[in-house]
Amino acid sequence: MFPYGVTQHFESLAGDGQNDPIKRQFLPDAREDLPDPFALDDPLGEGRHRAAPRLVHQYRDRALLLAGGACAAYCRYCFRRVWLASSPGFIGGGELEESLAYLAAHPEIREILVSGGDPLTADNARLEELFCLLRQARPGLLLRVCSRMPVTSPSRLSGETLSLFRRFRPLRLSIHINHPRELAPLTRERLAAAVDGGIPVHTQTVLLRGVNDDAALLADLFRECLNAGLTPYYLFQADLAPGTAHFRVPLKRGLEIYGELSALVSGLALPAYALDLPGGGGKIRLCEGIIAGEKMTPAGLVYLLRDNNGKLWEYPY
Repeated sequence: MFPYGVTQHFESLAGDGQNDPIKRQFLPDAREDLPDPFALDDPLGEGRHRAAPRLVHQYRDRALLLAGGACAAYCRYCFRRVWLASSPGFIGGGELEESLAYLAAHPEIREILVSGGDPLTADNARLEELFCLLRQARPGLLLRVCSRMPVTSPSRLSGETLSLFRRFRPLRLSIHINHPRELAPLTRERLAAAVDGGIPVHTQTVLLRGVNDDAALLADLFRECLNAGLTPYYLFQADLAPGTAHFRVPLKRGLEIYGELSALVSGLALPAYALDLPGGGGKIRLCEGIIAGEKMTPAGLVYLLRDNNGKLWEYPY
């Protein structure tokens, strides 16, 4: 069972009605239990690239550390919902030792994504210890801290936390934000403090049916992010995690929305529209012409998407 949890702050952003775009992101939905023939327990295929129990090395110069095993608020569309349901906890012990040994042995890795779950569910003492160990294993390593907490619990981005981040530069903060309403006053204040303190902040957004599948709304979000000093980085097509099919925007509609969005904002406010190819194919940018064909499978009709090496991958119609 995927856990339920929401912070008081994030819940306060929701309006009335079950279909409120904030409420839809955290309230359990009966549709999560509907069968989905395309669902994958590991939709990104991270297991294919697992270098250690908590370390994924898919791209040559960067690796992903699954440091946090919990979240302050549990997004119902989460692509790691199966992994998080096992309550893995914060990284430590032998799992951390294996990851550090691998990093030390692979000098081609120049960047580490500290993710989870949410690494900011740990206190600053544990984060500082982790950052120290990562830098000892790979001096000069760029740290990319991936977190939803500046949106769900902005007080976590305290002055003490930002001071910690500054001590470990080069460090960048990658935040997850889906709707303009999530840029609440305290979130704006804490993110401005991060940017003013020399911590670059990048945003990631998931295209979600009934939440933000509207070009004008996305344009407002990305303009507001840009004006707040944040860099709109990725707009993701939803992954094939179990219980999330009702959130997925049809791919062709997603491409239409992105085309409309491109006409509404400047290049500075336009994130890349991307998809993590199901089963471990890595990220591709979604654009006109990306669909190479269609195919009927036992699970249903799929699009065929061509990656940079010419290989075809399947994504539901």
